[in-house]
Amino acid sequence: MNYRNDKLSPEERASLLLQEMSLEEKMAQVNCVFPFDKTYLNCDWIKEQVPYGIGEVSTLEMRRIKSLQEAADWQRRVQRIVMENSPHGIPAIFHMEGLCGAFLQKATSYPSGIARGAGFDPELEEKIGASVAKQETACGITHILAPVLDISRDSRMGRQGETYGEDPTLAAALGTAYAKGAAGVTVDGRTPDCVAKHFLAFHNSQGGIHGTHSETAERTLQEIYGKPFQAAIRDGKLKGIMPCYCSIDNEPVSVSKKLLTDLLREKMGFDGICVSDYGGIGNSHTVQHIGETLGETGYLAMEAGMDIEMPSQTGYGKELMEGFSDGTYDISVLDKVVHRVLCVKFRMGLFEHPFAMEGEALEKEFAEADEGGSLSLQSALESMVLLKNDGILPLDKKKLRKIAVIGPHADNARMFFGGYTHMSMMESVYAVANSIAGVAGIENRSGEKIPTVPGTHIQLDTGKIYDEILKTQKPQCRSLVEYLREILPDTEIVSAFGYPIAGEDESGFEKALKTMEGADIVLLTLGGKYGTCSLASMGEGVDAADINLPPCQDRFILAALEKKIPLVGIHFNGRPISSDVADMHLNAILEAWNPAEMGARAVYEALFGIHNPSGRLPVSVAYSAGQIPVYYNHPWGSANHQGESIGFVNYLDMPHTPRYCFGYGLSYSDFVYSDLTIEKEEVLPTETVSVLMKVTNQSETAGTEIVQLYLSDRYASRTRPVQELAGFTRVWLEPKESRTVIFRIQPSQMAFLDKDMRWKIEKGTVDVKIGSSSEDIRLKGEYTVRENQWIEGKDRAFCAEVEVL
Repeated sequence: MNYRNDKLSPEERASLLLQEMSLEEKMAQVNCVFPFDKTYLNCDWIKEQVPYGIGEVSTLEMRRIKSLQEAADWQRRVQRIVMENSPHGIPAIFHMEGLCGAFLQKATSYPSGIARGAGFDPELEEKIGASVAKQETACGITHILAPVLDISRDSRMGRQGETYGEDPTLAAALGTAYAKGAAGVTVDGRTPDCVAKHFLAFHNSQGGIHGTHSETAERTLQEIYGKPFQAAIRDGKLKGIMPCYCSIDNEPVSVSKKLLTDLLREKMGFDGICVSDYGGIGNSHTVQHIGETLGETGYLAMEAGMDIEMPSQTGYGKELMEGFSDGTYDISVLDKVVHRVLCVKFRMGLFEHPFAMEGEALEKEFAEADEGGSLSLQSALESMVLLKNDGILPLDKKKLRKIAVIGPHADNARMFFGGYTHMSMMESVYAVANSIAGVAGIENRSGEKIPTVPGTHIQLDTGKIYDEILKTQKPQCRSLVEYLREILPDTEIVSAFGYPIAGEDESGFEKALKTMEGADIVLLTLGGKYGTCSLASMGEGVDAADINLPPCQDRFILAALEKKIPLVGIHFNGRPISSDVADMHLNAILEAWNPAEMGARAVYEALFGIHNPSGRLPVSVAYSAGQIPVYYNHPWGSANHQGESIGFVNYLDMPHTPRYCFGYGLSYSDFVYSDLTIEKEEVLPTETVSVLMKVTNQSETAGTEIVQLYLSDRYASRTRPVQELAGFTRVWLEPKESRTVIFRIQPSQMAFLDKDMRWKIEKGTVDVKIGSSSEDIRLKGEYTVRENQWIEGKDRAFCAEVEVL
């Protein structure tokens, strides 16, 4: 039989092909090429990089290509080179980020991960996963580097905006939905795989610093940080994993057999491939000092279960190949890894369909996947979280003769796009200092003095970057000011910069305060700039010790108060707003995150009541960095549940409780909860618990309520969380309408690792809480699990099934 027989299984084909391959060709399959050159469209030089073919091709530099057809043509040319150089014509897997959409012209851009977490909408997330996968797969890209399944409890870390938030159940539901949506896509004969990031406990890094040591206990590692990965593996058909940079228990994850094989493959049942984060294996050697040589580090990684090194050859290089050749290293380790890689390529359909689409067929796939921008708009709308409202919202356009829009985001649509968007990744090309891990440094060779945001080290965007990138990628994307002038032609819209994204500069105050005069309402755009490298105040490698609004913005709020004009704050960033001044003095606060290409419309519709805000916070908001970590599902006896006998219930200078709690968000409607029914008082570990309740919109305004179910193990053999999100659903209600919500709970949702590190469903009483947030609990009940049961962790339930009648 021949490996080209597509009637055989991927495993059979991979075994047949493996028998024919030389050592050099095998090593090529565990490596990656990273085209990084100013002459990016020139592919000839790549021939020298792939003498025996290659496992993966990085498409990061597709960000520079200015048309979709050129990008697809580049993929086809590179793939031909790879296949022609491979003795057996083995195609490469092309990979691209997918968190907020493809880095391709005409690709849809989506709100940041944390914004989508605020939407609490797995159904929409599945559609987004499918949309991103369709666009990338049409262009020949079949490794989608998403979803981000990290759990974030630390707003200091610059990558918080990539995550779905702090809760493992929410991240499990949304991440599984994204992966499931992508896994269901087949385009032009190709089926893509998601590569989930960043396995494991990446955001539990010391000091909130990117990639540092992660002090994470084994139970926490599996129960909290592992839960979204486990759910996506079992229920989302996840076939790709990217380990994080951190060391856990003094071992970099990239070289950890305990995590990549014992936990991931054997306990979690993962049967796909692991690809290194960019430079992860080299980082293990040069930064974390693992292995006497790079070759030894490479072997440790491969033996641990790392299949492909990205983005270029370091540990999986000549030294490692020589070790396999002379018997220093076990060749069966390489064969096992190469077999897994080949299986993936056969399963993806790459041998039969290796090339990107072209012409009208390609354009049609992009148009159909985009759905006219409707998915991006829906996501942006659902992400809007109303944090404060004294009754000033929704605004009535008939009563507004003049609106002042103040702030650095007011007339700059670039600010709608967060980190890991096409926008921010292209912007990083212009940065004078690089913060993207695993990517070669960017140098300013012009010799000119680089302007910075006054009083900071943040590179100032002079406007040239904004024009060159935004107007190329999203020419129809309007700023908030532009959109308001278009949609409100009878209202005078005035604007001023006012203050920067960071620092203490007050030089723009006078002009902005003068601009406000005579306005009926002032919209203050607040926050930083979530992006990449030296051009951002938050992003990958751009961490901060201060999570609050910049001093200049707090001071402007105080100065604006003297004008006696209502003030509405609109916050843009990858972390939530935290400001005593804003809380005390603004009439309303809208958390807008980074709403992407439909951002202006989404903000307008939320402010004017065309859309009733329904977003809920996916993270607890600390008063300051001094409170971190602060999260709602902390263990009994910690945070604000530390017990009255152990000390004061608060810090001397602030509460133990958060500024805003997990699940919090206001609405223009008023929802009432009633009629809680728990169908069984006692259940066996294998039985389902059905919990029914009624939610009523007693206001005159239609809206969506996010009903949240929390469970609490009243007493247990291990210290358990005070409460855990167990289910949630979005419920649309017309005025005066009532609907019944049914949660179907599996007792295994509350399983935990016992004293012997076995997953246990423990007998005892479970408290049931249903509410509008983790603190706003409206209904309470209980049920009892009658006996203990031990299960496999991969077999437990992750989120309650929900039905709305």
